[in-house]
Amino acid sequence: MILALTGGTGFVGRATIERALAAGHYVRALTRRPQPPRAGVTWVNGALDDAASLTELVSGAVAVIHIAGVVNAPDRAGFITGNIDGTRQMIAASGSRRFVHVSSLSAREPDLSNYGWSKREAEELVVASGADWAIVRPSGVYGPGDTEMRDLFRLARYGLALLPPPGKVSLIHVDDLARLLVLLAEAPEQRAMFEVDDGEVLTHAALSAAIGRAVGRRVVPLHLPASLLRLGARLDGAVRGTGAKLTADRVGYLTHPDWTARAEYRPPAALWTPTIPLADGLAGTARSYGIAG
Repeated sequence: MILALTGGTGFVGRATIERALAAGHYVRALTRRPQPPRAGVTWVNGALDDAASLTELVSGAVAVIHIAGVVNAPDRAGFITGNIDGTRQMIAASGSRRFVHVSSLSAREPDLSNYGWSKREAEELVVASGADWAIVRPSGVYGPGDTEMRDLFRLARYGLALLPPPGKVSLIHVDDLARLLVLLAEAPEQRAMFEVDDGEVLTHAALSAAIGRAVGRRVVPLHLPASLLRLGARLDGAVRGTGAKLTADRVGYLTHPDWTARAEYRPPAALWTPTIPLADGLAGTARSYGIAG
């Protein structure tokens, strides 16, 4: 089948294209910048605010996987444009096609951050659309090519982990997530919201220890109160500007005590189960950064 895909040049999007091609599908992928030609992929130049390019994107497709979104913005307006308005435009272009929407566990707690609020608002648009939809809320996504968790690996090389207040967390390898997205695109008329992780529930300290093992170091965990995280966000913004990974908005959900998938929202095992153990996934990620132990 032909799958239309947004966010195809991003971390999750690239993995999803790989999975779709491996499954024998053709991909039409939206891009803002010219991309090198690739067998099985048609790049469509445009953006989520360009209705004509979205019409071209979905032409001939039987399903849409909407991955594109904004994870970092200076204010609420930026999240509205990228996550809410962009989803609204994509729904309008998709019509009656199967619509697989990538959200976030942060949508579960929309009062904690502008990001989580915007993802929740986008979910509500999908549900209200009447389309043949499925919504996926991933936990923290990691794997080779990820830039969001790279700082954790770099710091672990020096035997240190700066962590939020104690809580529970779980991750999902990007390849496992990509496989689920393609499976859902292949499974019409299955309307559901899924929360997904790899099934390993960890404390923040245990996760930092696992990252330490991946880079070959014993890591000392240091939990920081919200006040220090907010200070760190200001410093990161001053040093890295728009490239800052720790922002005031992120502090809101980093300090939440439970970012693990709820059992009642996990996909049925007959549809999908994660296959990449955390230790293996972290080791592969560390190797991709060139800092494996």
